[in-house]
Amino acid sequence: MEDIALLCRRYTMLSVMQISLLMRMSVVFPFVADLAHGELKVYVRARQQDSFLLIAQERPHTIYMPGKPEGVGRIVRCIEEPMVEDTFRTGRPGRGKREWNYGSMIDMYTFGIHDGDKVIGVLNFEVDADKLSIDGYLHLLEAAVMVLQYARRSLDPEQFHPITARDGIILTDAHSRIVFADAAAQRIYRVLGVGSLRGCHLFDRQLTQHVMRETVERDRPWQKEITAGGLILIRREIVIQEGGATKMRIVILSDVTDTRAKDKEIRIKSAVIQEIHHRVKNNLQTIASLLRLQARRSKSEDVKAALQESVNRILSISVVHEYLSQQGSEDIDVQEVMEHIFELAARNMTDRHFTIHTEFKGPRLILPSKCASSVALVLNELVLNAMEHAFTGRTEGLIGLAVEEAPDHWQLDFYDDGIGLPDDFAKRPRKSLGLSIVRTLVEGDLGGTFVLENDEKGRGHGTHARLYLPKAQPNPTDE
Repeated sequence: MEDIALLCRRYTMLSVMQISLLMRMSVVFPFVADLAHGELKVYVRARQQDSFLLIAQERPHTIYMPGKPEGVGRIVRCIEEPMVEDTFRTGRPGRGKREWNYGSMIDMYTFGIHDGDKVIGVLNFEVDADKLSIDGYLHLLEAAVMVLQYARRSLDPEQFHPITARDGIILTDAHSRIVFADAAAQRIYRVLGVGSLRGCHLFDRQLTQHVMRETVERDRPWQKEITAGGLILIRREIVIQEGGATKMRIVILSDVTDTRAKDKEIRIKSAVIQEIHHRVKNNLQTIASLLRLQARRSKSEDVKAALQESVNRILSISVVHEYLSQQGSEDIDVQEVMEHIFELAARNMTDRHFTIHTEFKGPRLILPSKCASSVALVLNELVLNAMEHAFTGRTEGLIGLAVEEAPDHWQLDFYDDGIGLPDDFAKRPRKSLGLSIVRTLVEGDLGGTFVLENDEKGRGHGTHARLYLPKAQPNPTDE
């Protein structure tokens, strides 16, 4: 709502204090439009003679309003809005009708915003009376105006978040006696076995006897979640006070029974999926253990090396399933998975006299689980390749991962500070199983591009394996 202050400073003669008052009130403008079931327009006097400035316009969420908004910041001549001009001059509320679209009429209600004896703004409610068949509508309008007056002080914006068309609205007088309940509120209480609400005390036992449980949020004492008669309700209560005395209570009831049921279903499915990931991880680790056992029993060094590579590939996939079994979502953090793969490789592939250093650069990269296994396998193969070829004759080395974001893709730069690629690497036949796996997964499963090249500084400064992965990942079922 900073636009209000900007517009007022640029086009009006309002003081800093008056603009500050309008800014405080603007917090409740959307809520008030919902409560009044009408479009709210707020006018102030413009510097331009005989003109108003439209500084705010809010359309309700509680009822459909045809037509397009006129546009905040528009200069309106006084002659175009005679009711608004009359309220500016007299300070008195106004009520009338005006032609809307194609001969249809709307009801108009105007109220002044006062700074002492001076009217600094006018609230204009436009209500489609033909569509709005609410018994006791003037109670809603009165409540809307009282909220606006109450908002002259600083309020918690969260308390005044929008009302939806499905929410029930209950209004009470100063003694907490119900003077208004809309159709949605009455429908909710009929399910709870309560007939007419009007005239009942808000805290009568007949209104609360079906409540089985109440939960109050610590940072929202004005809001409760209530379980009653098979329903789950969010009850938001706004107490309008003046001079320390209660003038009105506004209760908003939201039926969230279906939402909570869906939330529970999602939690159950999430728990099942996490358990599946956990079991897959355990099965993969069992297979890896069997392969290790076979490797120890083999007398062929080539067989041992091949089995160890297979173990690392299986464990890299296991890392993904372990990560997903511990998370509440089906997304993976590539850096975290990479750290686990580094640890596996360092533990299984390095000589105890060799020290490997790792580093990560760039933003956190979160990818959906559908491509997690492919990414993990790719990174595993690159780590294994670096450990096997990059650090010949050395006692320490560095491998790292740098992530960069572009508008339509991610760039993953896996690098080392090893001896680099041979000069004739591009001309050699591609016999490396690891690099073949990388290229197939990146280009086939992930729909990306794979580039392997020496550091730009030249031979002896390491190798860069760059993966370019599109942000829109291909469907795994696509051919």
